[in-house]
Amino acid sequence: MTEEGMLQKWMDCAVAEARVGLKEGGIPIGSVLVQNGHLVGRGHNRRVQQGNPILHAEIDCLRNAGRLGSYRGCVLYSTLMPCYLCAGAAVQFGIPLVVAGESENFTGARKFLETMGVQVIDLHREDCISMMQEFISRHPSLWNEDIGEL
Repeated sequence: MTEEGMLQKWMDCAVAEARVGLKEGGIPIGSVLVQNGHLVGRGHNRRVQQGNPILHAEIDCLRNAGRLGSYRGCVLYSTLMPCYLCAGAAVQFGIPLVVAGESENFTGARKFLETMGVQVIDLHREDCISMMQEFISRHPSLWNEDIGEL
């Protein structure tokens, strides 16, 4: 499989997580962690479902992956460009590559990640863009709460 094919394959897994979160009544953001070509963690935004303000998709994914010792061979995928909280976790654990499904609806902390030496790839995927656009239009106050703009 090509590198592009691998990126899309793992992003498909993150999109599936986002859809689970949406079905649960939450914000449709999903994330997976891949280490040396193997899925080691997956998660989705559970802020609403669990009433936990920091349970973003990437944080849920890292928690579900558990202790790996080293995250150097990892790639963190997220359907949306990570915010500063999640970008900080990627930097803290030394994750070298973050792949985002999109950054049109939320620009996130890309510049911070890159400044800290993390490579960032934005796939600009239409399914990620449209899923977030639809959610934001239906639930603007919930979205604003999620990004701290209330």
